[in-house]
Amino acid sequence: MNEFIERYGPARVWAVTVALLAAIVTLAAIAFPQRVYVDLIWQYYWGPVVADAHGWREVAWAGGEQVHIDEAGPDDGPTASPGYTFVSYAGYIPTLILFLAGIVLLVRRLNIERYRAGFYALFPFMLFGGALRVVEDANVAAYRDTGELAIELPWSGFLISPLIYFTVFLVTFVAVVASVWLDRNGHVSGYEYPLAGIGTVLLAATVGYLGWLAATEPYATFYPLLLTTTLVGATAATVVVWFAIGRLAPQINSGTMFMGFVVIWAHAVDGVANVIGLDWAVAFGHSRNLVPKHPVNEAIVNVTGSMLPASVVDVTGAAWPFLLVKLAAAVAVIWVFNEEVFEESPRYAVLLMITVVAVGLGPGTRDMLRATFGV
Repeated sequence: MNEFIERYGPARVWAVTVALLAAIVTLAAIAFPQRVYVDLIWQYYWGPVVADAHGWREVAWAGGEQVHIDEAGPDDGPTASPGYTFVSYAGYIPTLILFLAGIVLLVRRLNIERYRAGFYALFPFMLFGGALRVVEDANVAAYRDTGELAIELPWSGFLISPLIYFTVFLVTFVAVVASVWLDRNGHVSGYEYPLAGIGTVLLAATVGYLGWLAATEPYATFYPLLLTTTLVGATAATVVVWFAIGRLAPQINSGTMFMGFVVIWAHAVDGVANVIGLDWAVAFGHSRNLVPKHPVNEAIVNVTGSMLPASVVDVTGAAWPFLLVKLAAAVAVIWVFNEEVFEESPRYAVLLMITVVAVGLGPGTRDMLRATFGV
């Protein structure tokens, strides 16, 4: 196997593998539409996206069409709900591994240096991914208000997890290639400058679109104080943790340096956004508090609510431990990425750091902007 990869090159082997897998799945779905497409692909992969796109609790396959569960008969086909199952994980995890392998090959192919500069240049794209997901939340709000999707399927499906990860990656990939080309041809002094600029423009355009919806559509409302409070709260929590590390255990951040601050801030945004959205949204003008979108958030809220007296929860809320968990997790991550890790493999260390930030900042930005624009 190693000889085969060395002979044809890892990039070519990866591309052929992806093409073959895609062809096999497509041909199997055509040959066995009920068994492969309906009972597997639709029920566990595309059906949940359809349900999520409409804000439905459940969608059914009935008479060759996908309909809301209320419109389906008792003898109709399989049903699907938003979220993940063990079956969907069995497909997504290998796909993710193959996807990450492609990213590693891409970085090698482009021969990108100045890894830390690339880390900061990609920061706007991490915010952009969360903001783009809120566009789909607004799409669901539009459907609830008007009965029509502002962005129709299948296009809106590319704004829903997990497909949105591929969408953001594709956009980022094009931006990285273009930025490296500008750098290599002497048009800019470093690829990181146009890369950061492209990400910032995309983020501004996406947030601007959400602002336009809030100004023109009845199903969206702008809550500026909520946005400000989230950003200030996350920054304050990060500063406190950062100075505590510097005073008590500076060796924790010896490898990541200021990237560690970004990691902590990314997860602090997620933590504060959840605390405000789940417990205090009504204090900022919402008609009701938001509901947890992820199992971990929901579990923490349920455990806190069951352990503390109702009189205490009424004052403190039940979501605040989530912020502490996020901060502790961020500190643990930067502790693991010590100087030795960066010296041995700086390229992969920075790639993993980007992933860590994206895991916190993507959902955090979504939760923050979803509450900010009332969708």
